[in-house]
Amino acid sequence: MSAARKTLEGLRRLGGVAVAVPALSLTLAACGSDAAVDQERSVTVVGSGQVSGAPDTLRADIGVESTAGDVTTAVNETSEKIRAVTDAIVGAGVERKDVATQQVSVTPQYSSPVPGGSGQISGYVATNSIRVTIRDISTASTILSAAATAGGDNTRISNVAFAIDDDSQLLEEARETAFNDARGRAEQYASLAGDDLGKVLTVKETTSGQEQPASPGSFERDVAAAPVPIEPGEQELTFTVTVTFALN
Repeated sequence: MSAARKTLEGLRRLGGVAVAVPALSLTLAACGSDAAVDQERSVTVVGSGQVSGAPDTLRADIGVESTAGDVTTAVNETSEKIRAVTDAIVGAGVERKDVATQQVSVTPQYSSPVPGGSGQISGYVATNSIRVTIRDISTASTILSAAATAGGDNTRISNVAFAIDDDSQLLEEARETAFNDARGRAEQYASLAGDDLGKVLTVKETTSGQEQPASPGSFERDVAAAPVPIEPGEQELTFTVTVTFALN
């Protein structure tokens, strides 16, 4: 065979390979593109569930205030008052482990400044507050009244809120309701798109409503303390879940 003929045959063989390889590359590229499209086919929806239950716990801040000409007297008077308040509510049924110091502060008071001058310190205001957890709501009225009586005219009761001490069962119910709501929405979207709903890809949840402010939210003792009306009502717990489903 001549050299020219050998060269021609060699080019033909190389040409066959050159044609086959690009064809294979195109096929693989097409497969990879389809796989990417399949991975991206999903639907993300938000479902919500709401349940309600009777609160079994009440939390409140109880504070006292004293004003005196010097720091030591103001602090000592406040300490005596908050100690009396603590003893009174413990005697009314609160456990000491459910009483925690919330805030202690001392603030100077200033006299009105004279023309061309500045105000001078005229005294000090000391405050001391505790956070109380009442686990038997039926005793809450008696306990708050006892605190107001023991603390005197400068007693402050604030941030009163109801809560459910163990809300695990309610959370399970709300979670199930929210997820079923999300699945129902996803199934509708899948049907509208002509697809079948696939497996769950991601889940993100949010809860709210664990505490419910009481009404009224604060009390001040200006007269002899009478029983404080307490109505817990129903507490709503809302659960929101964001779910991403695959589409088949």
